Amino acid sequence: MIKKLMKKFINESNHFLKIGIPIFGSQLSYMIMHTTDTIVSGRYSSEELAGLVLAGAFTFPIYMLFQGIMFAITPIVAQLYGSKEFTKIGQKMRQIFWIAILIAFSIFFIFLFLSKILLFFPLDKDILSISTEYLRSVSVGMFFYVMFRYLSSYSEGMTLTLPVFFVVLFGALINIPLDIIFAFGYFGIPEMGSEGCGYATSIVSMIMFFLMLRIILSSKKYKKTELLKEFNGPSLKVSKEILKLGVPIGVGIFAEMTMFSGAAIIIGQLGDKILSGHAVALNIASILFMLPLAIGLAGSTRVGNLLGEKKFLDAKYSSYVGVSLCFIGALFNMIMLLIFRENFSSIYSKDIEVINVAISLLIYASIFQIPDGIQMGSLGALRGYKDTFAPMVFLLISYWIFAIPLGYFLTNYGFTKPLGAEGMWISMIMGLVLFSVFIFNRLRLVSSRYI
Repeated sequence: MIKKLMKKFINESNHFLKIGIPIFGSQLSYMIMHTTDTIVSGRYSSEELAGLVLAGAFTFPIYMLFQGIMFAITPIVAQLYGSKEFTKIGQKMRQIFWIAILIAFSIFFIFLFLSKILLFFPLDKDILSISTEYLRSVSVGMFFYVMFRYLSSYSEGMTLTLPVFFVVLFGALINIPLDIIFAFGYFGIPEMGSEGCGYATSIVSMIMFFLMLRIILSSKKYKKTELLKEFNGPSLKVSKEILKLGVPIGVGIFAEMTMFSGAAIIIGQLGDKILSGHAVALNIASILFMLPLAIGLAGSTRVGNLLGEKKFLDAKYSSYVGVSLCFIGALFNMIMLLIFRENFSSIYSKDIEVINVAISLLIYASIFQIPDGIQMGSLGALRGYKDTFAPMVFLLISYWIFAIPLGYFLTNYGFTKPLGAEGMWISMIMGLVLFSVFIFNRLRLVSSRYI
């Protein structure tokens, strides 16, 4: 009996691996791009790194709020792909295009607008000036990155995750020399620090979009969707579908990102050394989180495919396999952080103060890998079920109502004394634990309804 169960688990895990390994490679490549920016800025100076961190703290949650709508493409395509309605995929993608282009332009103008008003915030003006320069330089890149995500979500929904991986890996590799050239000034280009990293990101995003477009238009694997068969204008019905599914995803991600961004803003009052150390610790934890994230994203496609095939019992089982694999991945990450936190931290900065802060915070980062892994597995499966509204509510409760206020209190006051940056990390762990409990119970309820 145990042997039979293990065989079933391994067989289902193989489906996750087939879809998830390229997704893992893609997510790791995305993180390598961000990490390259962080390392190059940190090597340039702690002030440049702090400016980059603050720019991300103000803009990344807003960007993800809009970008979440693109994530809704994957389960929509996955269910149609599972039911073999291939030409309907092409039709819906043509109609979703209008939402994507609107989001891309919105992101572009929001970044430009924030670059104008950021200096009015009551924070260190020198650091904020670095942030504004970075936002201006990266704004064009955000337009093309949204359009790339539009194409990559379409490909991933059809389980064609390998082309996305190759494109993102190529982008990550060329981003490394471009960051160094633009930040430190080589080949006649002036030194620009973090601003240079923004220009590098813009160039890389453009290359990734056009490369992905070429692959889709030339590969036979996409032909059956008849993506360019005819012209379709905006569709009110499809727009409502993508927004109904995507807006809760975006708001949910926004809630999660604002918890981390809120942490950066709250910790930013403690000085650039502590803020930089916090950024290093969070970046290291985020890199390792790519493993459960990839499994969760694979779960969205796998569950969506099974639902399209009307295999509801298999979809439920697949959901639990996804959560189990995420838990195993999270355990591995926790061990890695505890053993190698000093080695990881020293890569990012030459400043001993920054390194010591990062080392101490990585202990907390290792703890929150577990609830973060469980919530990612559950969340990915629920997206496959097209269940996104309740997770959004749970995220708002866990992070906005609970974690951020508690983090502010613990950081600045505490029950006996202010805990500083550690107080914020304790509250983030508690918020993640609360959300993981909410979301796993929601998955049990939704998956049972389909049977």
